[in-house]
Amino acid sequence: MIKAAIAAMASAYAPYSGFSVGAAIRDEHGQIHTGVNVENAAYPQGSCAEAGAIAAMIMAGGRQITAISVAGKGDLLCTPCGGCRQRIREFAALKTPIFIADENGFRQAFTLDTLLPHSFGPDHLER
Repeated sequence: MIKAAIAAMASAYAPYSGFSVGAAIRDEHGQIHTGVNVENAAYPQGSCAEAGAIAAMIMAGGRQITAISVAGKGDLLCTPCGGCRQRIREFAALKTPIFIADENGFRQAFTLDTLLPHSFGPDHLER
């Protein structure tokens, strides 16, 4: 998954920030789905790599994230933004691992609960 996220970075569309991000999700079927950030001149109309990977997972029939990797260049960790943390929460358990990488490989792992403590999710709503 980390290699898939790193490889995806090369396809990102980031002409304004120059900051390419790749994401890879493993679903409940063991399938890997990737996404990249796609910027837009009309900020903030772009989309994050994690959102693209989630959309790819849904299109392929997956409904549960069992692990996710996010890769971005630089010295600082490229963790999911607040909006993507909530998007991940929709499809992932609180103990889901989130692996953070740079262009050289793995940097650090978190759980969703660590990155989004006391979160609101689907289990809060009666169906």
